[in-house]
Amino acid sequence: MYALLRPALFNLEPERAHHLTLTALARGRAVARRCFGDRVPEAPVEVMGLRLPNPIGLAAGLDKDGTCIDGLAALGFGFVEVGTVTPVAQAGNERPRLFRLTEQRGLLNRFGFNNAGVEALVARIRAANYDGVLGVNIGRNAATPPERAIDDYRAGLRAVHEVASYVTINVSSPNTAGLRDMQGGAGLDALLAALVAERDSLAAEHGRRLPLAIKVAPDLDAAALDALAERVRHHGIDAVIATNTTTARDGLPPRWRDQAGGVSGVPLRERATELIAALHRRLGDDIPIIGVGGIQSARDAEAKLAAGARALQLYTGLIYRGPRLIRDCVEAARVHTARERIRAQAAVVSGDRARARAGAGTAHR
Repeated sequence: MYALLRPALFNLEPERAHHLTLTALARGRAVARRCFGDRVPEAPVEVMGLRLPNPIGLAAGLDKDGTCIDGLAALGFGFVEVGTVTPVAQAGNERPRLFRLTEQRGLLNRFGFNNAGVEALVARIRAANYDGVLGVNIGRNAATPPERAIDDYRAGLRAVHEVASYVTINVSSPNTAGLRDMQGGAGLDALLAALVAERDSLAAEHGRRLPLAIKVAPDLDAAALDALAERVRHHGIDAVIATNTTTARDGLPPRWRDQAGGVSGVPLRERATELIAALHRRLGDDIPIIGVGGIQSARDAEAKLAAGARALQLYTGLIYRGPRLIRDCVEAARVHTARERIRAQAAVVSGDRARARAGAGTAHR
């Protein structure tokens, strides 16, 4: 079905096609569930203490204002993340601000957190029928001075606490000036300390502890990853979402190299997978990684799971592949889980045999 619709959508200006798709899904969620969602198998997994019916989620950015939560959930996602939302509504950057890199199967965007504000988002979440795992991605307003950025994140966390299943701290978008400066150093330390303290205060008040995730850029070097992992561990952050879009222009035609914004899709795929693996070496299995970036096939999903991701998110892949991609990725996750179980059992058997041989040698002596 999507293969028939895609040529018509790709003839439209990208942002217009984006909004038309969300509108159609919002009005036709029952059809979406029958055609796509009901065909997605169960593959339960636990992430951040949350039980997901399958490990494939919707990445933030596709539905910033929560206008289509029920329609998107009907496609079969195991969890949905909305936003990025800011405390106050803002228009974002000037249009055009979304571009298809069709030959590269990617997107370039410089939206700049265009959204209707956190109060409007909370109202839409309350009006939605979706009762699954819902993440809310929070950021700061472009007009907020960097020295007051923490106030925006704290306000966002307070506002969505009652309606979110988890909250993602977005310090990695390249489209808000100075935002990525908060990914490291004293700025990150102060931000995480403030949000964990706010989360704990809200937990004491409402009797509910809200998991916190942090979304990171794919453009971090080894030293920055070391510092990030140490801060994530120190403050008890519940998950890392890797990755946001990239500012690199490797392999892109000249006409895209000077365009501002972040690139997603296939041009990001290998970079994101490498960063997931690098984070997993630093975090192990203690802090789950949610992988996102360039997933457009079951093979792409398997590569990120093998690199250390426990769950995945889709965005650009949906634009190019359509909802069938969700099922393909869930099937890849099921196969990956089965292989890991076999490997674990084989390791136990090998260990038992080694211990048995060691015991026999001791007895002989």
